[in-house]
Amino acid sequence: MDEGYYCSKKTDAICNDICGQQGIRGGVMISRLNCIVRGIDMKSLLLSFVLIPLCIFGVYLHGQKITYFLRPLWDHPPKPFTEITHYYNENVTMDTLCKLHGWGIRDYPRRVFDAVLFSNEVDMLEIRWNELYPFVTQFVLLESNSTFTGIPKPPFFSINREKFKFIESRLTYGTIGGRFKKGENPFIEEAYQRVALDQLLRIAGIEEDDLLIMSDVDEIPSRHTVDLLRWCDNVPAILHLRLKNYLYSFDYHVDDNSWRASIHRYKPGVTRYAHFRQTDLLLADAGWHCSFCFRHISDFIFKMKAYSHTDRVRFSHYLNPKRIQDIICKGTNLFDMLPEEYTFRDMIGKLGAIPRSYSAVHLPSYLLQNAEKFKYLLPGNCIRGSG
Repeated sequence: MDEGYYCSKKTDAICNDICGQQGIRGGVMISRLNCIVRGIDMKSLLLSFVLIPLCIFGVYLHGQKITYFLRPLWDHPPKPFTEITHYYNENVTMDTLCKLHGWGIRDYPRRVFDAVLFSNEVDMLEIRWNELYPFVTQFVLLESNSTFTGIPKPPFFSINREKFKFIESRLTYGTIGGRFKKGENPFIEEAYQRVALDQLLRIAGIEEDDLLIMSDVDEIPSRHTVDLLRWCDNVPAILHLRLKNYLYSFDYHVDDNSWRASIHRYKPGVTRYAHFRQTDLLLADAGWHCSFCFRHISDFIFKMKAYSHTDRVRFSHYLNPKRIQDIICKGTNLFDMLPEEYTFRDMIGKLGAIPRSYSAVHLPSYLLQNAEKFKYLLPGNCIRGSG
């Protein structure tokens, strides 16, 4: 046999042997791969690829709702107020009313100063000042050329000043330049303006034991509340006011839990204009808070971008005029938020749209006397102008 042929046959045998061994190894690898693949539930894998991104997207869209819904688990309600019963009837004398509250009667009433920071709430300011006009000594208003969020704004009060000629002789009006610091917490700008309002009050001539109303423009004390406190002796140095809480108009009565408005017996060097809790005392049924009560859709959009909670505008479509109009007529939330409550029971009780009110009893008298002018604020009139 030829030696070359013999070598060739031998090489083929070796090659076949090597290939056989490789085939065995390959088969083992394929078997293992098959085992791994068979061990994976393809449906679970597919669901994971779909569900995980959907969950992430859901948290992005509704993370704020999730946080608010879980609030009872991570937050606790503030200390309860000590509530003072509020007595009033137009046919009862002031002497009797003061005694019913456990207070004495003064020989003459205290002076009253009503101080506000003004943004764009022209109609609410007109209703407020007409409600309080008989009993206010000096109206004090501070206006900035900037919103709390650092957006330049027109001098809305100055532009509409003609509407307020009736209080001109009692008006102390001041302006302040905004600091326009982008990205800063809006509450810092708000605090800055409130400090400036303290200075304006001193210019207005406020003195010790004068009554000072501290509240936003849309937090309106009733005139009989102010009259009571200016005539009664020994009233508390600071009183928060429980106000009926409305949204968009007096058509949507949310609750009676607005409490940030307060009235102070002024003390030089001690009294500071603020909008947070300053005492445990709360006077019941003392007025109205009408939030986002605007005539034009453009005013809604302006406030949504301007006020300290502008972070609630999480998506640009929140500012869509058609969406805002639909929400006003439905009585739902502009920011698609859950109720800000501390218990699941209270939260669930407020879920959904605010029930419509058919009562226009005990509203500010000027509002009812000018019902046609302010028709949009009364029950059954939800359509707003574009502005």
